[in-house]
Parts: sequence; structure tokens; C-alpha cells
Amino acid sequence: MNDVRLKSILDNDFYKITMQNAVVKLFPNEKVKYQFINRGKHHFPPGFDTELRKAVNAMAELKLTKEEKEYLRITCPYMDLPYLDFLAGYHYDPSEVDIVQTGTDLEVTVEGEWYRTILWEVPLLALISELYYETNSLEREPNETVRAKTLEKANQLNALGVTFAEFGTRRRHSYQVQALVVEALTHHNDTKRFIGSSNVHFAMKYGIKPIGTHAHEWFMFHAAEYGFKMANALSLEHWVDVYRGDLGVALSDTYTTEVFFQQFDKKFAKLFDGVRHDSGDPIEFANKTIAHYVKNGIDPLFKYIIFSDGLNLEKVAEITAACKGRIGISFGIGTNLTNDVGLKPMNIVMKLVGVQSMNGEWIPTVKLSDEHGKYTGDPKMIELAKEFLRIKE
Repeated sequence: MNDVRLKSILDNDFYKITMQNAVVKLFPNEKVKYQFINRGKHHFPPGFDTELRKAVNAMAELKLTKEEKEYLRITCPYMDLPYLDFLAGYHYDPSEVDIVQTGTDLEVTVEGEWYRTILWEVPLLALISELYYETNSLEREPNETVRAKTLEKANQLNALGVTFAEFGTRRRHSYQVQALVVEALTHHNDTKRFIGSSNVHFAMKYGIKPIGTHAHEWFMFHAAEYGFKMANALSLEHWVDVYRGDLGVALSDTYTTEVFFQQFDKKFAKLFDGVRHDSGDPIEFANKTIAHYVKNGIDPLFKYIIFSDGLNLEKVAEITAACKGRIGISFGIGTNLTNDVGLKPMNIVMKLVGVQSMNGEWIPTVKLSDEHGKYTGDPKMIELAKEFLRIKE
């Protein structure tokens, strides 16, 4: 077995760092639960749990270096200095992660204070993905092929005249493949079309911009804490309270875009630079977004949409043709960049599944994305959310 382990505490998506900063500031006492979801029904070989446990235990040794702290201080001036001090003293606690393998099924849950456990999701998924290929002895394409494919994609994206970022940490084939991809994109970047990475470690390593704001869990937590009706508005309000206009891309589809736009009023539409699309028909979403800005007297060309839902080159070309000249657009491409190595990419996620209330009871969380029939979470709570938000499928 190769030594599959993380090399930096910043080997994580930037939105985990930005959310952790906000959680430390606003919600330091909240407890949450996360659960691994094997959407692709992948079979895990005997002993996988042991290898994963070794990799998780090794994460306790990771620590923010002085160079990394200084990088965050200079690159992210909107981060609170007390938070950077907190992160410098933070370490992963492997006891927060429960791993159980039954036959070929794998169960992974994380439980603890939100401000601590928020960093587990992305590295756990990256480790599960890398270990899956390793323990199944699945051979990927050679480095030269991966690099050539990446450069070909970059050429096509440049030809489309669009900006794009690498968003592929959570389902990467391996650390090595992600490093290959980001290095190739950085060195190829004559036209400045490649604008950065969601991975903070690679952004620092290759001198590019770390990209991200918040994830679905930010909205899911607010729904559990304050109710479905208030979730979108309070999530956005709290984000503005912390970042005062920085990190201004709002995620729109936690409780359907339709409901989101009811609360994304003129104030928020002006305050936020744009929105991120992560489920449902991208062109339909773009049309709704443009119409919403126009209705609020805002020129859509001064705003933008980041598209990040299962993108490949064909999808990017279609979206570009439909949106160019109507609204600003950019693309966050994940698996298609970091796990296009001649093997089937994994389809795995890890979701926030519960928030502990003040009386100690667990409130289940749900997500009602724009993908029809793809609502996730406790069935009773899904029905309750649909009723409260007047959502008809």
C-alpha cells in the first residue's frame, strides 16, 4: 500500500475555511452530524475501513504552518485575525469520525461541535476516493496522458472565451492527479482564463486564487436552527454580517431557486456579486436569474453566475452560447478535471444530516435541490419543508 494521507491542513475547499471563520464567530456552541452517502453504490474491498482509519488518524498530526497562516492573512484580509490564531492551534480530532464497514458497505459519520467538525467533509471524501482506487488496484492513465487531457480542455475553454476554476478536491482520483492538473493549468495560463482553485493548499502552492464562499450546509443549518421560512434570508444576512461585502457569491438551490429568489430581494441582489448554480437545468436557471435582476432594476451584465454542477466541455459550451452577452459567467469544474484518468469517477457525497437543538434533541436537516426528485434528508422533514415553503413537485 502507498502512504495515502493528506499533506497539509489547507488541503480542503476554501468554502470550508470561510464557513469555519463564520461559525467560530456566530455559532461557537452548536453541535452537528455529517453522514457519508455512497450515491454510486460503490463496493469497498475487505479492510478498506482499516486503511481509512489509518489515514484519518494521521490527520491529527496536521497543523497550520507559519507560512500558511501568513498566506491566509495576506490573501484573505476579510478573515478575522482571532480566527487565524484559532486555526493555527486547531488539529483534527479523529474520535469525531466513526467508520464502520459491513461487507462491501461503508458507513462514515462525523459528530461534534460545528466549528470543529466542519473541516472533515472534503478531506474525508478525497481520502475515500483515493483509497478506493488504491485498495482495488485500479491503474490510472499515465501522467503524460492526464496532463495532455487537461491542456486540451484548457485550450477548448480558452477558445470559448470563458473563465474557469478547478473545483475537484472532493472526488479527485488522488492528490497527485489534482497536483498534475492544477500545475498544468497554471503553466498553460497565458490568457488568464484559468482563475483559481477551490483547494486552498494548491492555490497557495501554485500562486493562484482560492475560490469559494459557502455551501449548502450553511443554509441547511439555518433551516434547522431558525425554520425553513427564515433559512435563506438569515443565511445571507449572517454572511453579510461576517464578510461585509467580500465573498459575495450566493448559493441558490438549497431549498429550490424559486424559493431563494423570493427572499433574494433588491438589497441582497445588490449586495452580492452573483449566484452559484449547482443543480437543475443551467440555462433555465440563467434565464430566471437574469429575469430576477431585471425585475429589481439591476443590469445583469454587472452580475455573474458561477456554474458548478457536474460540468464537462459540452455543458460549458451550451451554457456559454445561451448566456454570453446577457450576464457574466464563470465555471467551477470538478470531477471532469481531477478524475478523468481512464477510470470511472466515484459518486460520493457527505452531507450535514442533523443539528442539535438547545434541549439536546437532534433536528434532521434536508436539502430540496432543483434536480426534480433529488430531495435529500429525513422524509418527514422533507414533507414539512415542502409544506412550509409551498413547494409543489
